[in-house]
Amino acid sequence: MSDSSYRCMREVSENDGVRGDYGEYQELVDEVSALLGAPATLEDRNFRLIAFCAHESDTGAMDTIRTRSILTRRSTADVRAWFEGFGIAHAHAPIRIPADPEAGIRGRICLPVRHAGVVYGYIWLLDDNDMAEQAEPVLGAAMTVAARIGTLLAREARAGADLGRELLSLLTGAGERRDAAESVLCEEFGPAANGPLAVVCVAPWETTTEDESEVLPAVRTIPGAAALTAVPSTGLAAVVRLRAAGVLTPARTAANRLLESARAQGGVAGIGQPRHGLAELADAWREASAAARAARAQPASGRIAEWSAIGPYRLLTALPPVTDPAVAPLLASAHVELAHTAEVFLDCAGQASQAAAALAIHRQTLYYRLSRVERITGLDLDRGEDRLLLHMSLKSARLHGG
Repeated sequence: MSDSSYRCMREVSENDGVRGDYGEYQELVDEVSALLGAPATLEDRNFRLIAFCAHESDTGAMDTIRTRSILTRRSTADVRAWFEGFGIAHAHAPIRIPADPEAGIRGRICLPVRHAGVVYGYIWLLDDNDMAEQAEPVLGAAMTVAARIGTLLAREARAGADLGRELLSLLTGAGERRDAAESVLCEEFGPAANGPLAVVCVAPWETTTEDESEVLPAVRTIPGAAALTAVPSTGLAAVVRLRAAGVLTPARTAANRLLESARAQGGVAGIGQPRHGLAELADAWREASAAARAARAQPASGRIAEWSAIGPYRLLTALPPVTDPAVAPLLASAHVELAHTAEVFLDCAGQASQAAAALAIHRQTLYYRLSRVERITGLDLDRGEDRLLLHMSLKSARLHGG
């Protein structure tokens, strides 16, 4: 990669949510590269790219792993598992990782980036034994630089956790504590506090760690994010800056990035209606969490749902999980097929031909199943109110995992 390509990539990173001490990270990575005479990259502990030095395109300096890391600013789960297999997460000294020519992987030296015994990232230097033993005397100096980076990353993690606690108070608190949080966040966000802003909910979000800073991704790694927090028993909340109130693309981009996290495995995301100012973000959070629940109830619709597009779930998510006694027998495990048939029929507005096609069954089979539904529930599917009761009950059962 040429110097001009490097500058272009750096500009893309800075415009895509990379904030904070990026410049200082870059200077320190360049310092390590100069010490060891090899192109270096810095990734956080989740293998997301933070900074990298210039690579000359005519030297063949990069392999596929480094190319992907720079172009996408992250590594795959398989790459992460492969490198962690060499013990880098527990190392306190440089580790040499051998090349794998068949896989097109060059050899590397990994400098663990730690602070107070906690690993916060890794510096990677491509090395096909060119450094050999002559590099050993300067590895100590490089580890000193790595420690400085560790201090910066630890400070950033603590700041993110502190900001997250204020956001949690804003979204779920009340009274003076909520007002105080709004004041802190208004100062922290600056002009962005006036919006437009969107709130994203990612659920579930795994929080089984005593270190709160490990729960939250670095804000700079989530494009457009202004603050993140873990909301107990619900999921992760992210406040995302929008370019325009009617354009939720930045929120969807942030949601996709968060869903890639190991802490969101199998998760879904919801996006609330855009807001101007911080005072209405608690309402936006309720919408986002409701949309996430709707996304889980309707997996065929995708992993990300917007509040404006979840239809009846806007009402159902506000109601307690009550099962109507007439519909309860139909929700038994023995009648799963019948319940599904009724739901599809009602989703198709009672159009028998459309429902039969969606279920891939004959219309007579559909009528037979619907007659059984009527016998089990005592409802008359020719009556609008009975249809409404059944439809809402089935949707509610889906929403609440019934």
